[in-house]
Amino acid sequence: GTGADNDLYINQAIVFIEDAIQYRSINHRVDSKSLWLYRWYYSRTCQWILSLTITIILALAFIEKPSSLTITSDVRYRPPAWNPPCGLTESIELLCLLVFLVDVSVKSYLVGWEEFWRNKWLMAYILTLIVSLADWMVSLSYFCREDVRIRRILRPFFLLQNSSMMKKTLKSINSTLPEMASVVLLLAVHLSLFTMFAMLLFARTKDGQQDKEWVRYFRNLPDSLTSLLVLLTTANNPDVMIPAYSKNRAYSIFFILFTVLGNLFLMNLLTAIIYNQFRGYLLKSVQSSLFRRRLGIRAAFEVLSSLKETPANAQQSYVSVGALLQVLQKVEMDARCKQAIMRSLKMCSCDQLSATQFQKLFEELDKDSIKQHPPSPEYQSHFLQKMQFAFGHPYFGYLGNVVALANIVSICVVLVMDADKQPSERDDFFLGAINCFFILYYLLEMLLKILAMGLQRYLSYPSNIFDGLLTVILLVLEIATFAVYGFPHPGWRPEFMGLLSLWDMVRLVNMLIVFRFLRIIPNMKFMALVVTTLLDLVKNLRAFAGILVVVFYAFAITGIMLFKGAVVPLGNASVGRMNSWSIGQTTLMTLLSIFQGKNSLFDANAFYCLLYLLSVHMICRWAKIYFVAWWLISSVIWVNLFVALLLENFIHKWDRRCHREPISDIEYQRTVELMFRDVLEEPTEEELMEKLHQHPHLQLCR
Repeated sequence: GTGADNDLYINQAIVFIEDAIQYRSINHRVDSKSLWLYRWYYSRTCQWILSLTITIILALAFIEKPSSLTITSDVRYRPPAWNPPCGLTESIELLCLLVFLVDVSVKSYLVGWEEFWRNKWLMAYILTLIVSLADWMVSLSYFCREDVRIRRILRPFFLLQNSSMMKKTLKSINSTLPEMASVVLLLAVHLSLFTMFAMLLFARTKDGQQDKEWVRYFRNLPDSLTSLLVLLTTANNPDVMIPAYSKNRAYSIFFILFTVLGNLFLMNLLTAIIYNQFRGYLLKSVQSSLFRRRLGIRAAFEVLSSLKETPANAQQSYVSVGALLQVLQKVEMDARCKQAIMRSLKMCSCDQLSATQFQKLFEELDKDSIKQHPPSPEYQSHFLQKMQFAFGHPYFGYLGNVVALANIVSICVVLVMDADKQPSERDDFFLGAINCFFILYYLLEMLLKILAMGLQRYLSYPSNIFDGLLTVILLVLEIATFAVYGFPHPGWRPEFMGLLSLWDMVRLVNMLIVFRFLRIIPNMKFMALVVTTLLDLVKNLRAFAGILVVVFYAFAITGIMLFKGAVVPLGNASVGRMNSWSIGQTTLMTLLSIFQGKNSLFDANAFYCLLYLLSVHMICRWAKIYFVAWWLISSVIWVNLFVALLLENFIHKWDRRCHREPISDIEYQRTVELMFRDVLEEPTEEELMEKLHQHPHLQLCR
């Protein structure tokens, strides 16, 4: 009937608008039951359950054998880790896999059979689940005693496929690889040529005493290549050149040339190429996201124009304002955007909206998120007005920064004076007294600012929240110190009482005071620009962080399986008498668990030790492939990608800073999509309609 059709069109418009908000594809089923299932699947509860399941299955590696959940990471002293009984982690894993099975089933149903065969991610999802379930059954058949578990390496895929932005980022990286390969090939040529030169330059001579460079680093081709590869990472610099330099200073020219050409020229050239290419591919990805948003809004317009209450027009379609208001009431979107769209509708004098007007309304989604601070209170008293002017003036904030600097300087002076004193000789009176004075000033400053600005306006600034929270914590710690140890006085060195000694309490207070000094950042424009750039990267580049977790996880799990049992702990030898090989072995043992595995992979010096120990002294030379692959992916490719996006974000903010006057009461917040908004091209109506007519489940009236 007419009423049922209208309800279906309303629900379709709601879903299409929500797809546009989240940059989702609209190529899914649009019948009533499918729309209900679709909205349930993308509800906060369902997505939270899915995210929790992904977190649990990734966290299983921390407690599975070999586990590393011990207080100390030193393999010589840590007690045996807890190994869960067979079937415990496997049961949890099975529940997670069943959730993923439901997830992929719902996704496959919603997109339809034809779209399923074109979606490589869904097919890979099903294949990963099949392999994981098969490997899970193999584990149970071996009573959890098998060493190789393929499904552990596949777990990061569940995190990867659940994020559309991560998939776009990975696609962009894949498209950038050919350009990266040209520079990596140039690096390989550079490395190979200098390896040949090194083998000729440091060849074995008749005098064995003068062949230290040959013995240690350039005995054969694999050793020579490894030595120079590690030198490219600067992990063995200057150790690799010391024997040759001791023999003849002129040999340093070889190593200087290698380092300058490799590190200063080729590595920075790689950064430039990655920045240029990846920015272009990321721009294309963001352009496709914009197209999805415009397509979702246009699809909502088309289905709303099919409502029976809308008058037919042979030349142009219209949507009634009442129908749009009905849709907006049910759409889940940001309250700011919804209010702005409704205000625009109320200000509109017409009862119907054309496609252009409809699309223009939803351009509110593309605008910067604006945070306006509440106004200051208006006092009637002349005295309070003067106080408000004095303590609300920027100079009062500058005075607080000077006082905080004086506090830092006083702490530094006391620490320098007491650096060589024994704890029993240290007098905590002076440090305790000055901390008490400065904390009282911080408390007075906070109260006066609240008086001048009002509590709501004061709390609307993140810098004030940071400052006020630390002031309250400092005050609580100071009161606790006085309650336990009394007031400061000359010779103030009471015995240990409570959870922390007096010196521990004073140190904790001093660390918080030093941390509080970061309040100066908002007052230094250029520093504030750098900090906001970093914060935007943290907020908006979660996709990069997710892919980094995927890479770390996969390499750590692979390292556990490859090098399990390769090195035996050294025993309880004293740390002071450990030689370099002992340190290398201790570092290597961290690969035997997922937690220490991640730490080892991030350490450049550990990379040097592990590369030599595993490939030369422990297992075989083929183990070098593992570490070289990690270095290429993490340091050469991934770090340069991060630098490229850091530059892009910083340049964008710098340009906006130069072209717009700063407004103190307004804060602008942008996402990655909005970062490129000024250079994106709007899709034409013909492109949108052509794509809509290709929709596998939506039949348009025109």
